[in-house]
Amino acid sequence: MVNEEKTLAQAATHFLASLPPQERKECQQELNKFVRWYGSERSLSELAASEVTSYSELIEGSSANADKKLAPVRAFLSYAKKEGLTKNNLAVHLRVKKDSLKQGPTGSEHDESNTLTLEGYEELTAELSTLQAQRPKIAEDIRKAAADKDFSENAPLDAARDHQGMVEGRIRQLEAILKSAVVTTKKGDSTKVTLGCTVTLQDLSSNEELRYTLVNIGEANPSRGKLSVASPTGKALLRRRQGDTIEVTAPAGMLLYCIVKIEN
Repeated sequence: MVNEEKTLAQAATHFLASLPPQERKECQQELNKFVRWYGSERSLSELAASEVTSYSELIEGSSANADKKLAPVRAFLSYAKKEGLTKNNLAVHLRVKKDSLKQGPTGSEHDESNTLTLEGYEELTAELSTLQAQRPKIAEDIRKAAADKDFSENAPLDAARDHQGMVEGRIRQLEAILKSAVVTTKKGDSTKVTLGCTVTLQDLSSNEELRYTLVNIGEANPSRGKLSVASPTGKALLRRRQGDTIEVTAPAGMLLYCIVKIEN
């Protein structure tokens, strides 16, 4: 039975309060993004499985590390079921398609999909080296966990294998991105939004100013101000000009932004 009605914002606040400080800090940004997308005042019990699946697809299309970004939301939805805030465990609908680890965006709308900034190329190369260097330790963790016979269900072994799968998937993804990447240092037309430029936006509902650099999906990292050109906001921004107002459709309603400044 579902407990008293709680809004998404209220439930998210309770969940974050239940976490250790460091974990809370790591989860907060991605969870806040989820809450803002669906509407902070919306009742949690109204959230449908199809909407959760749609959010997975949204994150897949805007981030190269989708599974990591979905993890805090997945933990929140599991918590909501455990606390009786939802009838079903909606976390099971929040999953990344296996094919998304191997395939990049396709179609004419993603002409920039294999173009990286020099900074992005260097960052992804460094990340690839770091992940490859983790392989021996991960293999050792699996060996140690497999040697432990005290568990009827060996949770540490499952966790180690899951970690290995995520790391290997990211390595394959990075290798594919870097293999086909075209590195650009070319400055675009500063009068319109293009890949690599930095855009200052004003949220017309809150007057908050946001600053993003438009990058390839492989470089995307919203926490560092790097927005994928394949994301809904990125798509709406491309080729628009200073002073333009863009509309981004979200379950919470239409989000309106004014382009305040374009920098190359």
